[in-house]
Amino acid sequence: MDITPEEIVETLLMVEQQNLDIRTVTLGLSLASCADPDMEVMARKVYEHVTQRAERLVPAAEAIEREYGIPITNKRISVTPIASIAAASRASDVTPLALALDRAACEVGVDFIGGFSALVHKGIGEADARVIDAMPRALASTQRVCASVNVATTRAGMNMDAILRMAGVILAAAAATAQRDSIAAAKLVVFANMVEDNPFMAGAVHGAGEPDAVINVGISGPGVVRAVVAALPRDADLTAVAEAIKATSFKITRAGELVAREAARRLGVSMGIVDLSLAPTPAKGDSVADILEAIGVKRVGGPGTTTALALLNDAVKKGGAMGTSSVGGLSGAFIPVSEDAGMIRAVRDGALTLEKLEAMCSVCSVGLDMIAIPGDTPVETIAAIIADVCAIGVINSKTTAARLIPASGKKVGDLVEFGGLLGRAPVMDVNPWAGSVLMRRGGRFPAPLSSLRN
Repeated sequence: MDITPEEIVETLLMVEQQNLDIRTVTLGLSLASCADPDMEVMARKVYEHVTQRAERLVPAAEAIEREYGIPITNKRISVTPIASIAAASRASDVTPLALALDRAACEVGVDFIGGFSALVHKGIGEADARVIDAMPRALASTQRVCASVNVATTRAGMNMDAILRMAGVILAAAAATAQRDSIAAAKLVVFANMVEDNPFMAGAVHGAGEPDAVINVGISGPGVVRAVVAALPRDADLTAVAEAIKATSFKITRAGELVAREAARRLGVSMGIVDLSLAPTPAKGDSVADILEAIGVKRVGGPGTTTALALLNDAVKKGGAMGTSSVGGLSGAFIPVSEDAGMIRAVRDGALTLEKLEAMCSVCSVGLDMIAIPGDTPVETIAAIIADVCAIGVINSKTTAARLIPASGKKVGDLVEFGGLLGRAPVMDVNPWAGSVLMRRGGRFPAPLSSLRN
């Protein structure tokens, strides 16, 4: 289906009036050819491979911005989960691979590079353990590297040992950057049912089933959707609201399809997916919380919030699926606290709690995202929060994730400041009644009955 001139004109109006942008053009790269028994040689191969394959990414994206008038906020790279190539070397320290990725990202001018990652949902391999253990140092000593670990799937269940281990890693990463509001933890996410083609950070990786190089695009547009919903009559029923969101999502997705096609063509790589997620920013008017309140919730977190979010998520997916045959990634509505001014307002008003955010995980795009919590939160409590989020994903066969920031030296009500897209976040209260027994039992939470699909 061709992109029409009328669609382009309508898109430009959304750019000018309602903050429409393409949130990210992400180049996925396989690092399989970089594996080497010598860690220093492997790090050099990684740097050379990424810089050679991605050298035209930023110029191509900037040219598309100029020619079509559609802002592309972020240019990013995702790579093969590092644990899969780290297995080629017996070196105990895999940090050189993170440093190589960071230098490469700086050289080609992208804002983030994702893939310092491991998949441990059914067990922790020796290379996985080395990558996980290196994460605090790797994230603290780099600026642009992001890390992720998949600890659960519907088919395998939940690796409870890995969940507890990751809680400790999150605390260590936060402590390693205590003087920078624990920003290293903001670049680390723990997944259930991780996808192979996610263009968004911090969880972007280049999956084993992907081609050597591929372009994945993440759309945005909370401001556009909010404007459409706010323009509806106050007595419009929810069917009318859903239809308006669906039609708008179709238009936004067409812009993403156009950018994905053009970027792939100019770079001479495969076009992958268009992720339909509504991704907020700290900018005024670019808030998913504002959409939910325009639908009719008095303040995000209040009764009705989960219903409004479910309607939004479903309508976005329906509209986006009509706009492209290449739906992928996470696709839905993100609910990060630090990156959404409306979410921050709701936390400060006492309307939005960690428990309500957990309930919203069941119907949102991912889960607990960019949540600042007190730095002295016990490791078992952090692990239990992650496990609860993973349980929602495993039982409901959906992707869920937790990006928690135990802000060193901070208490409830304090503010952490990350700047840029990562924004700022108030430190949220954590229920103190998590027990240490559950998370110390270890083992594997068995796969649910719904996993038996063959």
